[in-house]
Amino acid sequence: MTYVRKDAGTLTAAERRRFVKALLEVKRRGEYDEFVRMHLAYYSSDGERGLRTAHMAPSFLPWHRRFLLDLEDALRRVDPAVTLPYWDWTRDRTTTSAPWTEDLLGGDGRRSDQQVMTGPFAYGQGNWTIEVGVTEGAFLTRNLGRRSDPIALPTASDLEQALTDPVYDVRPWDSTATRGFRNRLEGWSTGRGSGSWRNHNRVHRWVGGAMLGSASVNDPAFWLHHAFVDLQWYRWQRRHGGARYLPATPPGQGDEQQGRVVARHEKLPPWDVTPDELEDVGRIYRYA
Repeated sequence: MTYVRKDAGTLTAAERRRFVKALLEVKRRGEYDEFVRMHLAYYSSDGERGLRTAHMAPSFLPWHRRFLLDLEDALRRVDPAVTLPYWDWTRDRTTTSAPWTEDLLGGDGRRSDQQVMTGPFAYGQGNWTIEVGVTEGAFLTRNLGRRSDPIALPTASDLEQALTDPVYDVRPWDSTATRGFRNRLEGWSTGRGSGSWRNHNRVHRWVGGAMLGSASVNDPAFWLHHAFVDLQWYRWQRRHGGARYLPATPPGQGDEQQGRVVARHEKLPPWDVTPDELEDVGRIYRYA
């Protein structure tokens, strides 16, 4: 039966409690850290050799769609009533609005070391120790809005610039593509400084702390952010009826991207699934 993903700002107190409880249980079981390890393993950039799947590539959206489904499956094994909420960062734009409440994700990090001190994922609560990361830090960190050098969240207008692009992706199928919905939504852009970070990327920068690097999964905000990103693909598909994932076929001989990107009907590592099979999730979930 199809289930519903809801806006975090509309969750009831009971729904927030059940989501947090299920997430903490997935962490307690040791399953959560495997998600962190997977994201670390598949975080590769344009400059690295070999296949790129999770970032700076057409498969950014289907890869994370399947990643979210795996986490959601883990949550629903704990509590079948739980689904992933999404954070609408075009509307909930302050450091105290959803999802940064005491009973959901907790708030900002403290000034001295960015350690999150409030909410269920604060280190002091004893339920959320960072076991897998790129640093030795054991506690969750955030720097909402980047206090020392303020940055704003993307606006609805910024998001619209991605949604209006009728083509899913274009050559060279990486972070330098100047057109295409995928790269506009992922948020790579020309230029320097904070202005070069758009949409998805800019949100990671705004949250800061653990969300800045390849171990960003350590912050539960990762899932709510990416659920909203997934919703944009869902909306884009409906706006541009018939528009499909690209490339449809693998880059050919002599193409610098040969063997480096996943085509529509190729398997998407580490799963036995193709982007084609992930384009329609209407029989699994829908968004409220």
